[in-house]
Amino acid sequence: MAKITALNLASVFFAASGGFTYGFGFGVFTSSIGQPGFFGYFNLVKGSTYTANIIDAINSLFALGAAVGALTQGYTSDWLGRRRAIFAAAIVCIIGGALTAGSAAIPMLIIVRFFQGIGLGQSVTLAPLYISEIAPAHRRGLLIGVFSAALGTGYTVVAWISFGTYYATNETVQWRVPLALACVALIAQAIGVWFIPESPRWLVLKDRKEDAWHIVRRLHHDPGDAEQRNAQAEFTQICRQVAFDKKFDVSYWQLFRRPSWRKRSLLVLFLMFASQSTGVLGIGNYAILIYESLGFTGGLPIMMNAVYTLIGTSATFLGSYLADRIGRRTLLVIGFPINSLFLLGEALLQRQYVDGTGAASHAGLSACVLFLFLYIVSYDICIDPASFIYVAEVWPTAIRSKGIALGWFAYFIGTLTYTTPAALAFRNISWRYYMGKTLEEMGDLFGDEVVVHMANDGRGFVETGGALMESKVAGGEVVMQEMAETDREGAV
Repeated sequence: MAKITALNLASVFFAASGGFTYGFGFGVFTSSIGQPGFFGYFNLVKGSTYTANIIDAINSLFALGAAVGALTQGYTSDWLGRRRAIFAAAIVCIIGGALTAGSAAIPMLIIVRFFQGIGLGQSVTLAPLYISEIAPAHRRGLLIGVFSAALGTGYTVVAWISFGTYYATNETVQWRVPLALACVALIAQAIGVWFIPESPRWLVLKDRKEDAWHIVRRLHHDPGDAEQRNAQAEFTQICRQVAFDKKFDVSYWQLFRRPSWRKRSLLVLFLMFASQSTGVLGIGNYAILIYESLGFTGGLPIMMNAVYTLIGTSATFLGSYLADRIGRRTLLVIGFPINSLFLLGEALLQRQYVDGTGAASHAGLSACVLFLFLYIVSYDICIDPASFIYVAEVWPTAIRSKGIALGWFAYFIGTLTYTTPAALAFRNISWRYYMGKTLEEMGDLFGDEVVVHMANDGRGFVETGGALMESKVAGGEVVMQEMAETDREGAV
């Protein structure tokens, strides 16, 4: 059995920095929307429909960029090699991060976040690809799980940094410094990548077998096996399987034509999209808005977000350990229903204590926070590491880069699907998204003018006289009217 060597561990931990940089780069904007300086600089009114639309646009374009980055990685990593692809992704991320930190206007911020998303989408996809190709089989789950933990660590670090900068007297520092710090780990990644070995499986794919054997021997050196029989057996298996798989045309289209590849593709697409259907990044993106809706004010929403990420990241370590102990499938089968129950419980609690008169109940709001924490713990133990591991390990070498890219593409499309309406949804309808709205009121969620709104108790309506509700409320022109019977033509 192949041993985990010091070089193996060092390479894995370094490659996992791709998860850290993504977590930091993704999470930094989550914290930015909790900073007063961010809203002041861009002249955004917190809680307005316009602001919610802007936040949605920034997050959506970032997710779209990440989806593009994931797909392009399928080609760049096969063309350039794993190391040079990691370097190229880091450079794109550094440029995108620097421009994001220096954004002077909303259009610029939206565009550069898209560009930054491309680089981070490449980086986060390359990390599990590289780790899966250098890890010994019996510890692959644990070592790929390190990537998952690193991703969560990125979220956690930026959350606590943002909590600290919230108290800066210079409001520009509040949000620009965390955005700029996203480049620090990326610079280290761009330099350090040249000190780790290339993937031996990629070298075999490129007919560089002598170089590949040298690296396999170093990665899985066993002092108790003088003849290196384990390493030789692994190397022989790699060479023969790659030689067989190279006979087939390798493209994204081919992933769906060969039956065994199609089965993998469909499973991976379903799993990664399903992981986002839990709402984890929708909640993660707008966690601060959620805590504000629960009554937290000042710097407390940012602090609660930091605690939330810390608890979730801690749970990923346990999930990574369990993945090799009880299996990926078992974790997923247990995790999805439990996670859904906690999310349902959170929705019901918010219905009771946030929308109703029980909003001031300390016990009720504490229960809301507890269920949010239970939700992220269940996700990070059962779903997060297991899904990342599964997607990285089911592919043969010849198509692994494109297979992993396909999975992460589905992940980011899921992110795009559920985060695009989220800020507006949390602002307008909180726990229930579209529940309880009349068809006439649905237009309000998309910025349309609604002239008559139903009263909360359903016994009357609020008439705005053809003007936007917000302006009428401000001017004291909103009139509450009792329900009245109407004839067939709609006359009272």
